[in-house]
Amino acid sequence: MRIDILTVVPELLDSPLSYSIVGRARNKGLVDIHIHNLRKYGIGPRQNVDDYSYGGDAGMVMRIEPIFNMIQELKAERDYDEVIFLSPDGERLNQGIANELSLKENIILLCGHYKGVDHRVREHLLTREISVGDYVLSGGELPAAILADAIVRLIPGALTDETSALSDSFQDNLLSAPVYTRPAEFNGWSVPEVLLSGNPKLIQKWQDEQALERTRLLRPELLKED
Repeated sequence: MRIDILTVVPELLDSPLSYSIVGRARNKGLVDIHIHNLRKYGIGPRQNVDDYSYGGDAGMVMRIEPIFNMIQELKAERDYDEVIFLSPDGERLNQGIANELSLKENIILLCGHYKGVDHRVREHLLTREISVGDYVLSGGELPAAILADAIVRLIPGALTDETSALSDSFQDNLLSAPVYTRPAEFNGWSVPEVLLSGNPKLIQKWQDEQALERTRLLRPELLKED
């Protein structure tokens, strides 16, 4: 898989995408992540990528030319399955979307900044818009890192134990069951006896019941989704 990220602040993405699971996946050659500075196609001697909005609204808006030119440059080299804009009014990121995108071959992620992007970008250059939540951040770089992490960890070989992702929260619209490790007793607090029983069927039954109960208590809306 290849992920190209377009941003005006590439430094924000260097560390999150260079360590832990994503970093190891890159080192193994499982994913190829390229971070592109949109100022390469900035306008004028200062390589401006933003301008005042028509209509006089407060805040600067990212210009269409740098974005268009960068996307055209990348598309001249390969086909892309998705061109995604990280936007607060996009579809809400969930595990199903991450699963779907992990099967793609080439993806472009566009990070917004300032007051957003010229709307013609959204009308003509994108295939999809994704939001990480109902709030506004300073830019799309952190959401892009979140989306990339959610995708990459699902690529076969990215996790040491590939079955681990199957029991993640939200894979079946359920939260995960509680997990414990040694010691079995600490400060008078005990690990549930069933987890010490060595009986896989009983353990699985307990985990299923706990997952359902935790979802019912903490995120009941998940049980109403198809």
